[in-house]
Amino acid sequence: MDGAPAASPRTAAATDARRRSAQAAIGRVHDALRQARREKAQPSVAAVARRAGVSRSFIYDNPEARAAVAAALAEAGERRVQLIAGQDDEREATWRERALNAEDGLKAAHAEIIAQRARIGELLGQVRDLEAEWTKEAIARITTENATLKQRVRQLTTDNRTLEERLQAARSNNRFADRRLAQLEAELATPPGPRQAT
Repeated sequence: MDGAPAASPRTAAATDARRRSAQAAIGRVHDALRQARREKAQPSVAAVARRAGVSRSFIYDNPEARAAVAAALAEAGERRVQLIAGQDDEREATWRERALNAEDGLKAAHAEIIAQRARIGELLGQVRDLEAEWTKEAIARITTENATLKQRVRQLTTDNRTLEERLQAARSNNRFADRRLAQLEAELATPPGPRQAT
């Protein structure tokens, strides 16, 4: 009869045992990867091999195990990139919000100073126009109000200076966040070095 000779029962049994052992090891690799996902642990070939009770060479040599570990590593890398990007976006949004708040406060302070100066000018004009007709008490009251308004202008000027300093600080922090984001993006874009054989 032509063809290859039939395998002996002993050889067939050994082959079947190796196949079952490999399938069990692959099952343990999948279990180790699922556990790492549940624990949100960063997977690695060594960690998966240790948890699954297999050698690293088994993972490298077995196509199914190698594909499963490679997929988990790719997924973890994507999650890490998304996490870093999300953190940087949040920091950048916080600094931008602070900068916008400082700019709004600065605009409000400028508007208030202009309004107070205009009011002081009006009051001084009234004092000059009506000084001859007013009593000493009225003049004293207007003078007191004028002094109060000047004090208010000084306070607003101080607040304005403080807001300008905060705005400068917020802009500086925003520039730092932009540089840090660019650095992280460059690091993520750089491929990892070749894996060292163990």
